[in-house]
Amino acid sequence: MAATCGSGGGLPALAVQRETRTIPIIFMAAADPVALRIVARLDRPGGNITGFANFEPSLGGKWLELLSEIAPGLKRAAILFNLGSVSTYMPSLEMAAAALKVVPIPAPVQSDLEIERAIIALGREPGGGLVVPPDLLGSHRAPLILAAARNNVPAVYSASQAVREGGLLSYGVHRVDIIHRAATYVDRILRGEKPGDLPVQFPTKFEMVVNRKTATALGLAIPPSIMLRADEVIE
Repeated sequence: MAATCGSGGGLPALAVQRETRTIPIIFMAAADPVALRIVARLDRPGGNITGFANFEPSLGGKWLELLSEIAPGLKRAAILFNLGSVSTYMPSLEMAAAALKVVPIPAPVQSDLEIERAIIALGREPGGGLVVPPDLLGSHRAPLILAAARNNVPAVYSASQAVREGGLLSYGVHRVDIIHRAATYVDRILRGEKPGDLPVQFPTKFEMVVNRKTATALGLAIPPSIMLRADEVIE
């Protein structure tokens, strides 16, 4: 028997790990498993847990580049993240912000109310944008999308589902690919291999989704550079 943990920035994996040190655990969405202390090492995790990280540090810069492409008037961007979470993406975000002459605004939040307040403040002046990394998706997705739309703030998300629910643009890990790869680990463990001997793996496949209706509502034209690279366009 093996337990699998889906989205949630690694928190579900930590919760399951506290309950058992014998049942094999495979996580599928840990932002930084070493920093979160889920595993001691990436090459040999040890213990009863291994899995798949849902991050690549350079994604932070990629999100900001895409946001500036679709919203060319971008002057400042708030980066929302859960208070106390690991800021894996900040170095690449700050490098991209300097190159694009965009002011990055780290915005740690803990509640839907704090999220909405941050977006309202961002929307008071033109030129604001929003970056939503994986640890702010989950249950906060709908309030984020609604608040950004109400305040005319273009936003880039890490998960395609956010765009299918009304968000503007997403670029991130192809979750179906992660699930398929996790299934191979389940098979190997059931055949006798130890989870602690299986290295933590990183994303190899990414996807971009853009919502044309949301772009129109925000007064934005989707540039050809994004249309040609998009894996899906929501009409």
